[in-house]
Amino acid sequence: MSDPLERLAQHAHESHVVVAGGGIAGLVAALECAKVGMRVTVLEASDAFGGVVRSAEVGGLTLDVGAESFATRGGIVRALLAELGLDDQVVRPNPAGAWVAGVPGIGAAPLPKGGVLGIPDNPWAPDVRRVIGWAGVWRAYLDRVRPPLTIGHQHSLGTLVRSRMGARVLDRLVAPVTSGVYSARPEDIDVDLAAPGLNAALTRTGSLSGAVAELRAARATTAPVDAPASDVPVVDGPAPRTPAPGGAVEGIVGGMSRLVDALVARLTDLGVEVRTGAPVRGLTRTDGGWEVATDGEPLRADAVIVALPEGAARELLAPVVDGLDRAEPVSPVVEVVTLVVDAPALDSAPRGTGVLTVPGSHVAKALTHSTAKWDWVRDATDPGIHVVRVSFGAQGEEPASAPLDDEAAGALALSEAAALLGVALPPSTLVASHRVRYVQSQPGAAIGRAAQAAAARGAVRAVPGLGATGAWLSGTGLAQVIPDARDEADRVRSATLWRRR
Repeated sequence: MSDPLERLAQHAHESHVVVAGGGIAGLVAALECAKVGMRVTVLEASDAFGGVVRSAEVGGLTLDVGAESFATRGGIVRALLAELGLDDQVVRPNPAGAWVAGVPGIGAAPLPKGGVLGIPDNPWAPDVRRVIGWAGVWRAYLDRVRPPLTIGHQHSLGTLVRSRMGARVLDRLVAPVTSGVYSARPEDIDVDLAAPGLNAALTRTGSLSGAVAELRAARATTAPVDAPASDVPVVDGPAPRTPAPGGAVEGIVGGMSRLVDALVARLTDLGVEVRTGAPVRGLTRTDGGWEVATDGEPLRADAVIVALPEGAARELLAPVVDGLDRAEPVSPVVEVVTLVVDAPALDSAPRGTGVLTVPGSHVAKALTHSTAKWDWVRDATDPGIHVVRVSFGAQGEEPASAPLDDEAAGALALSEAAALLGVALPPSTLVASHRVRYVQSQPGAAIGRAAQAAAARGAVRAVPGLGATGAWLSGTGLAQVIPDARDEADRVRSATLWRRR
């Protein structure tokens, strides 16, 4: 065989890549390798592919019980859906917006529209004043007369907001958003990662509210920026987090698990071996590549891509990667309870598409009224039947539902839903419930997180024939996970093919 291209094609067919982990990152990485003719095996430890993108039957309905949407930024996810033939199934959520509950003195109110990460661009706006009160408005107004930072800038979102606009803006507007979007306190969020350009705009405009207005104006032609879009599986405002109120997100008719099904089908068509119930027990370097230990016969591979959650990934990689610590940062634990209720009182969507909570005011962190948010969910239900998702838990906070059995967790979620939605939901209204537990990746916008991820990635990339991808390295959300998985797969496959020439 003398043709260089024919030799390269033959090398591709002879090269074997094992992907450890069958979440979205692993499936996308496998697809990128399979596209060029490489032999690929995907090993998933659980009984289902998709990771935090999953569905379940609840009360006779097939519903998302994990991530329910994706961020539209960059068109990354939409392009993959088009490649898989699902582009015509993409839908947008109801733009009605969300509420915030647990506000002292008033209980609940619509979440103000004009802001970034909950920071208002105009504290005098009536919807802002309703939440923070006149005292909060006047305190926030001091932001306009305080001098901006001219040397350096503030990294902590919580510290920045508290110093510029006061505790009421921080506690009643910003904290509900960061808790819902990032499962984290504002103090732990890096401004430059969560809201790029905000610090620089503060210096230019002289105030934080002016900086927010400038960012909103600059981005108005691309996407709404009332809050960052996310798709981790939590609730309205996934992840695992759901879209933030006002964030630019879309979903799929029938649920996000259709993306998983389409990826698995495409991989099967390309001859990829996909296995569930197949944990990877260990990796060993060999002269020709890798030996992958499983519960059955070990697999020989020219390259391995690890696409596991952080704890499992570090445990698997540490023995073969110098300098990689087995220990993972403490990650948020979230439980999502999906309820199907017979409650005609919810037909009017009394609190928009969902509710965020002021931290400490309720045991639930957030709620999504799925029937109000997604037309496809509403169309799948009978009159008066509603789907509500309630999430519990955040950074450093064990979910209140955690010590309960499934029945008791459903009852707690129903009680919280009634409180957050402002309607009576007695036990008789509950048709069915479903609970799922997630250990989320540390938010990519957490202070110091980017450096941790970069160090881990650099250590992995120093080992020939080894790659790693997933939310713990890329940041959460499909719009970040998918391109990262593609880039890492391209790096690994290129090195593998050219090394073998």
